[in-house]
Amino acid sequence: MAETYKLKIVTPEKLFYEGDVEMTEFNTTEGEVGIYKKHVPMTVIVSPGVLTITEPEGEKKAALHAGFAEILQENVTILAELIEWAGDIDEERAVSAGERARQRIAERTDDTDIDRAEAALKRSIARIQALK
Repeated sequence: MAETYKLKIVTPEKLFYEGDVEMTEFNTTEGEVGIYKKHVPMTVIVSPGVLTITEPEGEKKAALHAGFAEILQENVTILAELIEWAGDIDEERAVSAGERARQRIAERTDDTDIDRAEAALKRSIARIQALK
């Protein structure tokens, strides 16, 4: 059994999660990170993907879309712009959003629309992956 540390996830609306965890995994702009207690302190920018929280009792998954994370040796704080538990995701809606985003990218109307469509596609993919 791994040592635990404090994980806190905050959104603009609420405290999303707070608890003792053994490991946290999520995507950053520099790649995927896995964090155990006594990790090298750093601050990272969150990239869309699956957040996996390993508690002593088991794993929890969420779709983490954007934000920042402060990683210290005894605790991790994630300031998430948008995050949702896998159980709260509507798979049909996520698939439809991905299809719409792919269509907008294929049409290439303008750069602003492409950027928004690519962000929407990444959110859709993160939601679908969190369900697996």
